[in-house]
Amino acid sequence: MTLLIGLAIRSSVILAAGLLISACLAKRSAALRHRVLAAALLAAASVIPFGLALPAWQVTLPARGIGASSTVTPALHVGAPAAAAAASQPTASDTVSPIVVIWLAGALAAAGAMIAGLVRVGRVAARASRVEDRRWLRILDTVAARYGLTREIAISRSDSADLLATWGILRPQVLLPDHARDWTLDRVHVVLCHELAHIRRHDWIVQIGAEALRAILWFNPLAWMVCTRLRRESEQACDDEVLGVGVSGREYAAHLIDLARQCRRPGSTWASAVPMAHPSTLERRITAMLNPRLDRRAPSPRAMAALGVVLLLVTLPVAAARARQAGPAPLAGTIYDVTGAVMPGVEVVLVDANQITQVVTSDAGGRFEFPPVAPGKYVLEATLRGFRSLRHELELREARDWNRAVTLQVGDLMETISVRASRVTAPAPQAPSGTGPAAPVRVGGNVRAPLKEVDVRPVYPPAMRQAGLTGVVPIEAIIGRDGRVSSVRVLSAQVHPDLAIAAADAVRQWRFTPTLLNGVAVEVVMTVSVGFDLEG
Repeated sequence: MTLLIGLAIRSSVILAAGLLISACLAKRSAALRHRVLAAALLAAASVIPFGLALPAWQVTLPARGIGASSTVTPALHVGAPAAAAAASQPTASDTVSPIVVIWLAGALAAAGAMIAGLVRVGRVAARASRVEDRRWLRILDTVAARYGLTREIAISRSDSADLLATWGILRPQVLLPDHARDWTLDRVHVVLCHELAHIRRHDWIVQIGAEALRAILWFNPLAWMVCTRLRRESEQACDDEVLGVGVSGREYAAHLIDLARQCRRPGSTWASAVPMAHPSTLERRITAMLNPRLDRRAPSPRAMAALGVVLLLVTLPVAAARARQAGPAPLAGTIYDVTGAVMPGVEVVLVDANQITQVVTSDAGGRFEFPPVAPGKYVLEATLRGFRSLRHELELREARDWNRAVTLQVGDLMETISVRASRVTAPAPQAPSGTGPAAPVRVGGNVRAPLKEVDVRPVYPPAMRQAGLTGVVPIEAIIGRDGRVSSVRVLSAQVHPDLAIAAADAVRQWRFTPTLLNGVAVEVVMTVSVGFDLEG
């Protein structure tokens, strides 16, 4: 995802620069504007190679709201074990995967459309018949010599009524519609001057490269704008070439209008070729060819050199730029209990990737603050007697990550009971009564531990005693706000049901004083281990 976002941002800067330069050259020739846009596309495609080869140039982004004055973000609310709280935080993969899948689907769709167009044009070209008319070939040789073309160029007449275009690199081919057999020699001359201008300028490979880059950056409107203007400037530059060989503007406009009428569907249907009579640009092109004041000169070597320098000055810094968050910055936050009150005296530990540990303690307002720490992955731990310990893995990337809110939950109570009886076959005697007080609970801060007011000892089931069966029953019980046991759950399926029932029945009858957190009664979890054992 980082690579995709970096490519989108950097290519957008370069494409925007190309569009801006092209707009500033509105009074110059279409050929120069076409070179500007083509060079911008090439520079945008070179961002990743340049970025890998050039040394990184760090660009520091301002950090927003870091410090005690910033709004507290509730990053952690621990109402379950710390592992569950950590699992509830969104991970990078949860955010990255949908974006990557959407981009890949769009890129494949755009690339598939381009490949399908190439295949279609290739099939039409394969079925087309070569033009053998000597008059046409003589005109072809004359125009090619005037343009300085030495490559073999084929003229083919297809069975399509709307295809008038040029395609191919090493062996370029001019594809004519099936009604071309009725053209006059003047029209043949005009058409070949236009199409061979495309070949001399290498417009087909430039346009295919632009379409490929647009498939990668399909989500970027600037890529679509550049490709559209590139095609438009290409056609106008070839029109200027035709006018430069002596064809009058009025004559050329008449031929172009007639061709557009006969080729009714040129354009997106043959996007993988370079169509001559594109209806969407026809009005603009005719207006340009009838304007004698327009600049129709080809770009000079000096102008191309200046263009290359300007684009390099834009491309190289953009490719080398690496954005990073302002830092290091203090990692601060506030610790609360489940009632929303702040908690002083909590020990907070921060461990970095190199296992370097920093320890601070929350102040009277529940605030803690570590010295400035750099972006990266850390482990944050918070402990206070009487509360569940917190362990949370976090990553500091954005400015808000340096300010945390931590909520600690009241710790669990623990009690262990042993039920012992002698191994006899006589009827089971009454279970001994009376035990000592409940095991002490780890408390601290503003927690007041509950005291057991009613204690009921489990009774060893006679059937289990006679059978000589023993066992340990682990139980999780919840003490409600009124001190009654509101829920009892046996934690193991490996104990005999009679032992589990005896232990659970006793625990349900226990009564406690309310557990107070900052003077407010809260529920608390208690873990009980009841052991049934036989003596002798």
